[in-house]
Amino acid sequence: MSRVRILMFLWGAVLCALYAVHLLHLRADFPNFSPWMDYSKYTDEGWYGSAAVRYILTGSWRVPGDFNPAAAVPVWPIFEGVLFHFTGVSIVAARVLALAVFAANLLLSWALLRTLGQKSWVALLALTLLAGNAFLYSFSRLALLEPMLIFWTLLAWLLILRAPRAGAGPRYALLILSGLCLTLAILTKTTGIFLLPAAVFLLWHITEYRIRVFVKYAAVTVGATVVSWSAYYFLVVHPRYLNDYYYLFAVNQMPQPVTLGGWLTAYWHAAHGALWISKPLAVLAVLIVVLSLQVLRGLWRNPLFAASLLAIAGYVFFIGYHNNMQPRYYQVIAFPLVFVVCLGLVALWERWRYAGAAALAVVLAGLALNVRMMAGFALHPEYTFVNAAENLTRYIDEHSSGNRLLLSISGADITLITHLPSICDDFGTYDLPTRIRVYRPGWYAAWNELDPGSVADINTQYSLKEVAHFRAFDDPDRDDLVLYRMVPLPGK
Repeated sequence: MSRVRILMFLWGAVLCALYAVHLLHLRADFPNFSPWMDYSKYTDEGWYGSAAVRYILTGSWRVPGDFNPAAAVPVWPIFEGVLFHFTGVSIVAARVLALAVFAANLLLSWALLRTLGQKSWVALLALTLLAGNAFLYSFSRLALLEPMLIFWTLLAWLLILRAPRAGAGPRYALLILSGLCLTLAILTKTTGIFLLPAAVFLLWHITEYRIRVFVKYAAVTVGATVVSWSAYYFLVVHPRYLNDYYYLFAVNQMPQPVTLGGWLTAYWHAAHGALWISKPLAVLAVLIVVLSLQVLRGLWRNPLFAASLLAIAGYVFFIGYHNNMQPRYYQVIAFPLVFVVCLGLVALWERWRYAGAAALAVVLAGLALNVRMMAGFALHPEYTFVNAAENLTRYIDEHSSGNRLLLSISGADITLITHLPSICDDFGTYDLPTRIRVYRPGWYAAWNELDPGSVADINTQYSLKEVAHFRAFDDPDRDDLVLYRMVPLPGK
């Protein structure tokens, strides 16, 4: 036993070291020339934390007519705002918060697996695959919504699974808390609604598949979700922020297929995107699911296996329906994918020792490649975007006649980095000419080329004078941040 404990201790130390790597170089770019091209690195950290940034810097979380997503997804900016109250507005503070949530997700993963009776080595393997995953390393270091969505989802699962062990009163308290967690998941990122079937299945499981008991438990959990979400919507959103709320959904509408073949292609690409997480894990998960239909049917007796598959299916459905396969979405799939693989490895090992050993070897080989990639990212940080934002702000400060307001799609990220005031040129409940007329920006920044539609809107009141270029990131379509002075037209 002492040797086992020493091994577990050493394994835990390695796991802590893998997590610690995430905390290095927090001002650095999302890894350039990585396998994952995602537009969130230009915009999302600023957009979805903008309410917190504005509140700390100006005293108001909302800019009327601009992009105000916090009306629909308030949870993350509330947490950021509390943190910024103590640290000041900082991209490092925002990313530390995201990594703290990632650490909590690792702990919740451990608690879930141990609650369901899995051995310590299985839980440690799951945590190692998550902490040593280059895909999650890259995205968990950005202040995005997905880590906190995962947090509330896993916490709701844990509370549901712990409910049967409590007495009658505490049991219903845990079910109510799980319902509140599901509300917080949806208010963190509205796509959390696609993870609800997994929670409902866990409710079905803890009732031992008895319909009457299930209806009672589901009424408590789902009722808590519906009542708490409705309270937020009708008491906060509906009286004041309805336009901002619905605008978030309107701007996220993507062109959708019009034929059955088009839809099948969209869902194929949505499922195929799981390979971004890890090719060995994704392929092995598919193999495990196929085997579970016949020779490994015992896997279905583990509620975490079925719930994980429902979560994966629900989120793949969202991605396919949304028809926008952005890599960041797959953070949500990564956790249940790892659960499926680890539970499948145990089942393979118990049934066919050699097959289980071969599958484990594949997993460990994939882990080694991921850790190697992580090490490459950590040892070669680049600061192109932070430097571009700081140089752009410095230029404006040195050449401004008092009007520092920046109009840019990446303006919210720049505000997060340098505190330069900004509004968005692409999104807002007012049309762009109205936003320009109301807020009178003095500067405009665009990536690489000017958008003809934006230029036409700007030219109703201003002409643009190109003044500076700032190199940033690796995308050939978005690697040159161009700054323009906005010169008012005569009489405007």
